[in-house]
This record gives sequence, structure tokens and C-alpha cells, in this order.
Amino acid sequence: MTKTPWRPVATAYRRALVSQANPKMLLLTVIPFVLSVVLWAALLAFGFQPLLDYVQGLFQSNDWFKTSSGMLGSFGMGTLKTMIVPLIAMLLLLPLMILTAIVFMGVAAMPPITRHVAARHFSTLEQKHGGSFMAGIAINVGSAVLFLAVWILTLPLYVFPPLAVLVQVVLWGWLTARVLVYDALEDYASADELKELRRRHRPQLALIGVVSGFIGALPGIVWIGGALMSVLLFPFLAAISIWLYVLIFVFTALWFQYYCMQALADLRAAQEPPAADAAAPAAAPAGAPGAAPPA
Repeated sequence: MTKTPWRPVATAYRRALVSQANPKMLLLTVIPFVLSVVLWAALLAFGFQPLLDYVQGLFQSNDWFKTSSGMLGSFGMGTLKTMIVPLIAMLLLLPLMILTAIVFMGVAAMPPITRHVAARHFSTLEQKHGGSFMAGIAINVGSAVLFLAVWILTLPLYVFPPLAVLVQVVLWGWLTARVLVYDALEDYASADELKELRRRHRPQLALIGVVSGFIGALPGIVWIGGALMSVLLFPFLAAISIWLYVLIFVFTALWFQYYCMQALADLRAAQEPPAADAAAPAAAPAGAPGAAPPA
């Protein structure tokens, strides 16, 4: 039976779900979570109030309170006008939280994830080391800068929350796909194989990215919920959001890792020369039993 191009996506999802429950994979979330919480506790303790004051000053000096009140009122959300400053501040911090989780996970979790997946299902796959540490850094930094720029440019879309969530899903999906595909294949694929896999599997990788982006949008809802509930609850909601980001990132990394490793194995299997046919028996000499009669 012919394998559909989407079946490997579902197979990789199932494998990632099983591996996510592995105690070793769950332990991978501890170090990034602790590092992120410590970092963000310090940043929020010393920087959150100055950020609120800065945003408040911008709104007062540019008369943005009147503009924002009118826009919110036109969408039937006038009650949110008193929360606009903390909401904007948290929307500015949200992409930094996402990037923090990705950086800590990339450093602490991706190598163990690669070893875990390879040991379970791809122990015979040859490592060709087509990637490099510096190229990975360049991809991560470049993707992060572009992600931040687009995120800031699309902040006005949050006056219409469904559209804003859609943008967040697309951005998260693009970022994870761009970073994790390289991380998944850096050690095992050659440079040519990496390019070829990205070309052949672009729709499937985009699908994994979009689904991951939808899942990755959930912690952002918790994060922004801090502005709508209470600033006092915000640090606790931030910690919950960080843990969710780390947990989701481990699953997303496993999903990409399983799919990319299987795609690489299939690519190499398709490129292998066919097995040599069994050697044909030597022709019987003339006159021997079974030899063809002379013409």
C-alpha cells in the first residue's frame, strides 16, 4: 500500500506523544524552567514597573488613551481601557518569554532529545554533520530578530483578538519550524540532504509548525490573562506560562525530530543502489548436458 505524504506526520506525532511521557523527557523541562523562572523573576522585579511607567508615559504624551478607548469601544471592549497599559506591557514581554524558552530549551534539551530519538528508532543512521554550531547560532539569532520585529509591528491587531491569535500561531509555527528543523538534522544530515529535505517536505513541516503554533499560543493566553485579572497574580501566571512553553517546546522538538529523522532515513534508502541480482549460473560448455545445441 502506498504511503500518503501525510501519514509520517501522524506517525511522528504519535511517537512524540509517547516520548513526551518518558521520565527522561519530563526531566528535561526542569532545568530550562528553573533558569527561565529565575531570569524572569529578576526581570519582573526590577523592570516591570519601569516598563509600565514607560508605556503610561507614551500613552499620555501622545494622547493614545483617547485613541485606544475609541478603538476598544468600537469593538465592544470599552471596559478594557483601564487595562490597556499593563496589557501592552505584557504583549511586549510575551515574545521575549517565547525566545527565552526556546534558547534555554535549545541549549539544555535538544542534544538529549536528538540522542533519545536516535537511540530508540534510528540507531543505524549515519551522522554526516552537515550543520555547524555557528550556522545554528546565525539561524536562531536571525529568526529571533525577525520574529520580534514582526511581533511588534502586529501589536495593533490585538484590538481584534481572533486575528491576533492567528498571527501568533503563524509566527510561533514559523519560528519553531525554522529553528527546530535545523537543530533536528544538524548532526545527522549532510548540507545537501538538509536542503533537499526542506524542499521535499516543506508542506509537512509547515503543517507541524502551524499545529505547534496553535498549541504554543495557549501559554500566551494565560500570560495576557494576567493583565485582565490582576497585576498581583501576574508573576504566578508568568511562571505557569513559562512551564507550559517549556513543556510544549519539548513536545514540538520531539515531533520535528521524529519526522525529520524518518524523512532522512527514507531519503537515504531511496538513494541506495538496488541490490545486485544473484549471479547468473555460468553457461554450460558445448556438448554438456543441458547445453544449447549448436546453431
